[in-house]
Amino acid sequence: MPAVFSSTLLLTVLLAIGLVFFLRAASKDRTTVVDVHSPRPPLEVLNGMIHWLEERGWKQDSGDADRQLLRFSGSVASSQSLAVLLSLYAAVGSGCLGLVVRQLYPLLDWWPLLLIGLGPLAGLIYSNRANRIEAVELRLISASDDEGSTLRLRAHRDELIAMELELSQPLELASDGSLLSSPI
Repeated sequence: MPAVFSSTLLLTVLLAIGLVFFLRAASKDRTTVVDVHSPRPPLEVLNGMIHWLEERGWKQDSGDADRQLLRFSGSVASSQSLAVLLSLYAAVGSGCLGLVVRQLYPLLDWWPLLLIGLGPLAGLIYSNRANRIEAVELRLISASDDEGSTLRLRAHRDELIAMELELSQPLELASDGSLLSSPI
C-alpha cells in the first residue's frame, strides 16, 4: 500500500471519528443545577418564573409541596439545518472513504462509492437523539420576606442562561455567574 493512500485513509478515518464525536456532543444532555437568589418575596419570584416559563411553552408537569418543588416539561426539537449539514458532511466523508478504498482495491470497481448513501444516516441519528422531552425544576431552598428567596433551578444549560439574562432585572435574580462566564 503506497504511503499516499495510507495517509489519506488515516485522515478519512479520523474524519469519521470526528463526525461520531460531533454527533454525540450535539445531542448530549446538558442539564445543569444552579442556585439563584432574589431579595423579593418567594411568591413574587415563583409567579414571575412560572409566567416566564409558560410564555416560552413549558407546561407545568407536577409539584411536591413537601419538598417545595415545581416541575415543568417541554419538547425540544432538533435543528433541521444542522441535520442537513451533518448529512452533507457525512456523505462527503463517506464518499472520500469510498474513493480511498477504490484506489486501494481496484478490483472492487466503483462499488465503494456507494458509501455515500451513509450520509443521511448521520442527520437521522442526530435528529432522533436531539428530539426529546426536557424538564425544568424549581425548588425553593430558603424563603423569608425580609431576606428574600433562594431557589435551586435544574434545567438545560441554555434555558438557565436565557432565564438568567431575561429575569435578572425584573425579578432581581442573581447567581454566581458561572453560566455566563463558561466557554462551553
